[in-house]
Amino acid sequence: MVSKNQIKLITSLQQKKFRQIHKLFIAEGVKVIQELLDSNFVLEHLFVSEPILDSVNSSQKTIVTDAELKKISCLATPNNCLALFTIPEAKLPIQKGLVVALDSIRDPGNLGTIIRLCDWFGIEELWCSEQTADVYNPKVVQATMGSISRVKVVYMDLEKQLQKVSIPVFGTFMDGKNVYQENLPKEGILVLGNEANGISKNIEKLVSDRLAIPRYGALQQTESLNVATATAIFLSEFKRTTI
Repeated sequence: MVSKNQIKLITSLQQKKFRQIHKLFIAEGVKVIQELLDSNFVLEHLFVSEPILDSVNSSQKTIVTDAELKKISCLATPNNCLALFTIPEAKLPIQKGLVVALDSIRDPGNLGTIIRLCDWFGIEELWCSEQTADVYNPKVVQATMGSISRVKVVYMDLEKQLQKVSIPVFGTFMDGKNVYQENLPKEGILVLGNEANGISKNIEKLVSDRLAIPRYGALQQTESLNVATATAIFLSEFKRTTI
């Protein structure tokens, strides 16, 4: 059974300020939770409506009804389990190989998908501006499908960080060079901008190479690609040309 205080705590974690206060975040679904259990993330407590995830000690597990799970779930259609994990201490950037940097990506689904793409393409580090969505937002965690456990996400003053680097900084723009025709290096920083406004002016000044995905539609009227879709294409090209 889940108590009223537990319900109050868990539902509060849907807001960033309470995640910061309690140093906890929510994960839902067997796959996501198992990935986190197999990583360095520390489990606080697990709530299940079925006899699953047997590796978790009974002292950290509460059996709940479907109705109780619905009260604490962030999902319209709840899974059969929900877990609370401790938010780890903030990490410092290392700048190893190809790094992806996000300039004010606001949509949690986009951020989660980009984390998953970084995992797929072997990007170990993701830099996020302070205006980017919170990686521990439940929607972000859900969209990563467990990749949050393998990609190092670092929040920072992105402008100041880019001023320090000595490797190429690639920015994604509509008027950049055709990414399919470029010889791309193994080491660099790939910057992707806000869904509505693109890369900010201050960050744009620090870009050494402008890249674009060409439009092939006959009418040439599509304004832009979804940022997560664009990330997949750019990462695929970086990996293809450096193999």
